[in-house]
Amino acid sequence: MKDIVVGLVQQSCSADRKKTVEKTMAGIREAAAKGAELVVLQELHCGPYFCQTEDTACFDLAETIPGPATDEFGSLARELGVVIVTSLFERRAPGLYHNTAVVLEKDGSIAGKYRKMHIPDDPAFYEKFYFTPGDLGFEPIATSIGKLGVLVCWDQWYPEAARLMALAGAELLIYPTAIGWDPNDVDAEKKRQLDAWITIQRSHGVGNGIPVISVNRVGFEAPPQGDGAGIQFWGNSFVAGPQGEFLAQGSNDEEEVLVVKIDGGRSENVRRIWPFLRDRRIDAYGDLLKRYRD
Repeated sequence: MKDIVVGLVQQSCSADRKKTVEKTMAGIREAAAKGAELVVLQELHCGPYFCQTEDTACFDLAETIPGPATDEFGSLARELGVVIVTSLFERRAPGLYHNTAVVLEKDGSIAGKYRKMHIPDDPAFYEKFYFTPGDLGFEPIATSIGKLGVLVCWDQWYPEAARLMALAGAELLIYPTAIGWDPNDVDAEKKRQLDAWITIQRSHGVGNGIPVISVNRVGFEAPPQGDGAGIQFWGNSFVAGPQGEFLAQGSNDEEEVLVVKIDGGRSENVRRIWPFLRDRRIDAYGDLLKRYRD
């Protein structure tokens, strides 16, 4: 992979789709003006994180792919000559919806999409109510700037997903994300959660010898109908290199656009001194296909 300048748009979102999208597009323009060739957006960036409650009316937020969002962001990608990683609520068919990342090429066309494979179901993160698990597998998306291993949020906790993307030739791991704290948690618990989130993703970079890009939202989002404590999204969007080294990191409470250059040759050099792929004992890993070894 050649050297590449990457932009990350970390922002808050509101129920006003027009204003939220305009703010996102302003962030993309800022990143492009600073030289970004690839701009990554956070999970479900067109509006609030609606999965805090189970409400059938929220299905009205979903869009087809292609559809309004891919048209809007595709037009901007074409205007600016950048690759954009979006994250959308996909309406595939009546009663069938996905949490889908769409990669838009520099000419505005759809380079490919990834449907979130791991779907959580936890207090304030009731995603199983809304999203059907992905069925496209762990396949990198080929673009003019390289092969992108795009995954989404909850996928970031699973080393298998990162490994399969790397084994298929992904040159970057990319995680659009929407994750935050329960405001009722004590500070020590909040720190443990944030540290774990950062550590697991950096470890995917280390274990596979490729850079990692993670983009998370910021701001407090109250629960619909006042049902629950809400979520304080913790930001901390970051880029890490193939040894887990931080190349850029955002704050936990500010909207910001991060722009950083990634050394395209570094992965090759790191894999030569840490040849993890060479030394994998693929003959001994069959039990990974089991749910649990009793």
